[in-house]
Amino acid sequence: MDQKLSVFVLSDGVGETALRVAKAAFAQFPDMDTTYTKYPFVKNNSQLISILNLAKDKQAVILHTIVSTEICNTINEFCQENQLTYYDILNPIIGTFSQMVHQKPLRKKGLLHELDKDYFDMISAMEFTVTNDDGKNPKGFLEADLVLLGISRTSKTPLSLYLANKNIKVNLPLGPTTALPEELWSVDPHKIIGLTNDMNVLRKIRRQRMIAYGLDPNTTYSGEEEIQKELDYSNKIYEKIGCPVINVAERSIEETAAIIMEKLNFNGYKKS
Repeated sequence: MDQKLSVFVLSDGVGETALRVAKAAFAQFPDMDTTYTKYPFVKNNSQLISILNLAKDKQAVILHTIVSTEICNTINEFCQENQLTYYDILNPIIGTFSQMVHQKPLRKKGLLHELDKDYFDMISAMEFTVTNDDGKNPKGFLEADLVLLGISRTSKTPLSLYLANKNIKVNLPLGPTTALPEELWSVDPHKIIGLTNDMNVLRKIRRQRMIAYGLDPNTTYSGEEEIQKELDYSNKIYEKIGCPVINVAERSIEETAAIIMEKLNFNGYKKS
């Protein structure tokens, strides 16, 4: 039987950083039956104590990204007194950097999500990507930071939205019955990424898609002959353009995005 574990994720912000770290760590223990409970916007000790008492009742592991020294001390003391396992994600790093640069940290919550230029650039990128999702705006190819090409069910749309959240403007067309606009050939091939997938994976995804719509899964759309035709078509286009090609089979959106950002040197990613 899988061992059960309750994980409490605390933050003075939205808690996404702490939750991602927790899930990344416990993913290394697949036999654990892990339950995550996120507590965002923890602002004071009175609010915190009720959470900590619940953690004590459940013998939960606590991970947090709280920067307030007072609240951190309360967590540390409570967990030590009650023999709870806890991990402070940010403060050891902040402390190391403080010593290294000889500066005191601000200890101000929410700095990562302030409404600054980067934030509004992200909103602009998302609006651009949503507007150009179907690739029907010819100017979009020339204004985009990245053009994603791929046949149906190669993760174009979710991938483009994920990248837009990284301030990258994305434009994405491609289908065997879709005429590619002339503007595409004016785009630098290094700004174009071709997406492909394995036959068996595509067929499974497309069949599931048809079932989700309440339709017969055995259609031309999900047939091997049609899928192979589309794969051959896309591969010829990629070869003609001379763009990098990424196979998304068995890859998460995050993994594919990281490969793209590395290839194009986006957002601090550098080619190794």
